[in-house]
Amino acid sequence: MQDNSRRIVTNQTGPHRDLVKRVVRALEHPLRKPVAEHSLAAFREAQQWLARQGGPPILDAGCGVGLSTRALARRFPDRAVIGIDRSADRLSRRHGEPPGNVLLVRADLVDFWRLALDAGWRPRRHYLLYPNPYPKASHLKQRWHGHPVFPTLLALGGRLELRSNWRLYLEEFALAAARAGGGTAEVQPFAPQGEYLTPFERKYHQSGQALWRLVLDLPPRARYDER
Repeated sequence: MQDNSRRIVTNQTGPHRDLVKRVVRALEHPLRKPVAEHSLAAFREAQQWLARQGGPPILDAGCGVGLSTRALARRFPDRAVIGIDRSADRLSRRHGEPPGNVLLVRADLVDFWRLALDAGWRPRRHYLLYPNPYPKASHLKQRWHGHPVFPTLLALGGRLELRSNWRLYLEEFALAAARAGGGTAEVQPFAPQGEYLTPFERKYHQSGQALWRLVLDLPPRARYDER
């Protein structure tokens, strides 16, 4: 039985004309937004948990209900996997007890990433799975590659993997990463084999939508300078 999910509709015909301007601005003006108290508390919990687990973590950013975090933990049983989402409601959904190498935390990613970088975290792998694409051209600054936190995301390093059903989102991300000194990579078509990582992945794939993947191997850096 096929799902029937809506396809992305955009008023862009190619990468946003202000993309490079947004990236340069983020590089020149590091984000100074105060960290929310609940994000700080969540990070401290994660820091203590990770110290007990040992080794560099795998981050599942924007994990939703945590099914992807559980799947990644099964795929990498010797790694500590941390799922982060801003929604307490999504994280509270009952999907069974997570494996022992999983921690789910409620935090703002903008805060969590900055705290992780300041604490010297070096994720082995980092996942952004089907982020909200904000497809209207006027919403560029709400996409991760158009947000002021983008240099922090890259500076964490590790193997960063993005998946989306909107190819242009990943193409823009790749262009932004290259401009910021994060290396180059090509957007590739992606067909799930076996276990779906997220409910979105299942829904889009079973609706017959094309799926896309971008993988960047990022060196950890204290910050990304303007290039």
